[in-house]
Amino acid sequence: MSSVSPFHGLSAFPPTPADINGRVNTEALCRLLEPLCDAGVASIGLLGSTGIYAYLVREERLRAVKAAVECVQGRVPIVVGVGALRTDHAIDLARDAKTAGADALLLAPVSYTPLTQEEAYQHFLAITKAAALPLCIYNNPGTTHFTFSRDLLQRLSDIETIRAVKMPLPADGDVRGELAALREKTGLAIGYSGDWGAAEALLSGADAWYSVIAGLLPRTALALTKAAIAGDGNETRRLDGLLEPLWKLFKEFGSIRVVYTLVEHLLLAEAALPRPLLPLGPTERQLVLELAEPLTALEHQSLL
Repeated sequence: MSSVSPFHGLSAFPPTPADINGRVNTEALCRLLEPLCDAGVASIGLLGSTGIYAYLVREERLRAVKAAVECVQGRVPIVVGVGALRTDHAIDLARDAKTAGADALLLAPVSYTPLTQEEAYQHFLAITKAAALPLCIYNNPGTTHFTFSRDLLQRLSDIETIRAVKMPLPADGDVRGELAALREKTGLAIGYSGDWGAAEALLSGADAWYSVIAGLLPRTALALTKAAIAGDGNETRRLDGLLEPLWKLFKEFGSIRVVYTLVEHLLLAEAALPRPLLPLGPTERQLVLELAEPLTALEHQSLL
C-alpha cells in the first residue's frame, strides 16, 4: 500500500466500465486507470458515485478493487467507496477493500429510511472498528439524503482513522466561510466535489478536489489543481474556462450520464449505465461528444 496521503490535492474518480448486467470490465477499468497514474494524480477514488458503487453487488465491487490494485501497483493511493444501506454490508465491503490492498476508504451514509445524526455516527464507528484504514467521510446529501451537522463532523473527527471529509459545494457559495468553520471544529482534511466549483474551492484553500472529470481528463484537472494550490488565480480560471462547456453539460444532464457517454467513446468499450438510469439520446450524445472533442485533444498535448 502507498504511504502517500490520499486526501490532499487532486483525487480522480473514474467511471467503472460494466455491462448492462453489472459485470465489471476489469480490462477497460485498467485502461482508465493508467492515464491517472501517468498524470500523477494524488489519489484514485475508486467506486465513487460516478463509479456506480451503489449499483454493483459485493462480488463485482471486490473484482474492481482487486483489478485496480493489480493495475496501479502502488503508484497512486486508491481510495475505495464502501457505502451501503446496511452497516454489516458496509463492514463487509470495507474488509474486502482492505484485504484487496486499498489504501483508504470513502464512506457515504447511504439511507432509505432517513438516518439520525446518532445513527450515522454509530454506522461510521462500526466500520472504522472493522477495517482500520484511513477514511474519508463522503458528505453527499444529493444522493444519500443525509446532511452532516458540524457537531457530527466534529465527533467523527475524534475517531482516529477518520482523516478527511468530501464536501458538496455550499449552497450560499461561501467556501471560505465554511472552511473556516469546519477547521475550527475538526482537524479533518477538507475537500470538495462539484467539479464546476472546484476552481474557487481550491483557490479558497480547500485541501483536495474530488473530481469526476479527472477520471477522464487527469492532466487538465491536475494543471488546474496545481495552479490553484500555487495561488495562480488567472491560470486556474483560464483552465476552468476551458472546462466550462462540460460543467454546463454536467448541470443539464447529470455528470454520470455525460461521463459514461464519453468513456464508451474514448475506450471503445461497453460502459453501460445501470438501469433504471438511461443513456443520453442521439442528439444529446452528439452534443456531448462535440463539446468534449477539443478538451480530449488538449489532454493529449504535451503542454497545457
